[in-house]
Amino acid sequence: MSNKKKIVIICTMVVMLVAAAYLNVLLATKSNNNQPDVQNSANSGAISVFSAMKTDRDSVRAQSFTYLDSILESSTASSEAKAEAEKEKLNLIKCQDCELVLENLIKARGFEDACVTMTTENVNVVVKDQDLTAQDVAQILGIVTDETGCKPTSVIIVPYSTVS
Repeated sequence: MSNKKKIVIICTMVVMLVAAAYLNVLLATKSNNNQPDVQNSANSGAISVFSAMKTDRDSVRAQSFTYLDSILESSTASSEAKAEAEKEKLNLIKCQDCELVLENLIKARGFEDACVTMTTENVNVVVKDQDLTAQDVAQILGIVTDETGCKPTSVIIVPYSTVS
């Protein structure tokens, strides 16, 4: 398998991760709209949504690691393919570490929960907050750009609210 095909497969997996997270938020919001407005059930719904997003992200990432490990352990893979797999694996580890740091920094600023997903093009941040103000967005944007060095136009901040 060529390096281009491998890169396309990895990028596709990352896109699937973002799509799965988006669908989870969408489905959870829809199911919360059908539930009675009870504070405890709303909070547990949001907790499960954020847990599901993080679990989906970690599951796709684990598949990527497995794929990359199979390339690294292959006796038939070229040295270029192995070098590219090693580079991609290190990049995924860096993203994983950065996502965790960003989530913790966002929560440390007073937000109840956050899920961060880094792709090659964007940093997606879902924040549990029903009244996300411009100041809140600026604060989150500052955290993300300071930690990642990415451009502000590459950061997507999505508020998630359990209140319908």
